[in-house]
Amino acid sequence: MVVKADTKSRILDAAELLFAEHGFKETSLRTITSKAGVNLASVNYHYGDKKTLIRAVLSRYLEEFMPALKQELEVLLTRDDFSMEDVFRCTKQPLLKLGNFRSGGATIFMSLIGRGYTDVQGHLRWFIVTRYNPVLNLFTKAVCRANPSLDPETLFWRLHFTLGASVFTMASSTALREIAENDFKCTVSTADLIDRMVPYLAAGVAAPIEMPAPVSAATENAY
Repeated sequence: MVVKADTKSRILDAAELLFAEHGFKETSLRTITSKAGVNLASVNYHYGDKKTLIRAVLSRYLEEFMPALKQELEVLLTRDDFSMEDVFRCTKQPLLKLGNFRSGGATIFMSLIGRGYTDVQGHLRWFIVTRYNPVLNLFTKAVCRANPSLDPETLFWRLHFTLGASVFTMASSTALREIAENDFKCTVSTADLIDRMVPYLAAGVAAPIEMPAPVSAATENAY
């Protein structure tokens, strides 16, 4: 049993680093087995296929992050009044706790989430939405209570714009901290980075809703 557990951990650890660095599409099972020091039969035995392995890699982080986020949101929703910034602050401690789970955990986690979208891993989105739907619903509920004027379509776009900004910032956090230290002589921790990002994200989601101006036939023909 110890050998099996060790083999599974080595596969997951190798896959996690390769997926985060190179993406899901560009990382082959043979590359993973080579880095993990196992044979292809071991991957097939423990995970069956690449999709299942991808979900297993991300699940290690989601199982740490989602319950912690759920707890934060449940406490927030007991309040009569809260802001969009309060909603986004609910993600701070769950993200920071990933650093206790693994060094650089928040950065790796957000890199993997970003890869799920850029590599068009539809099965991964289905897995997350299906398995963690109650938590996602709590987050959406909190956002809508903070800004009741958001219609479903606007909410869809703004949350995805938010995800994009968050993924870029957290996945690039090492480089951003180095630039900040070099240019502004300041040391920025992961907690500081989240504190800086929250007001920006909150302002974007809570911005006034403006419908795009209709495009005239003449303008359409010009293109």
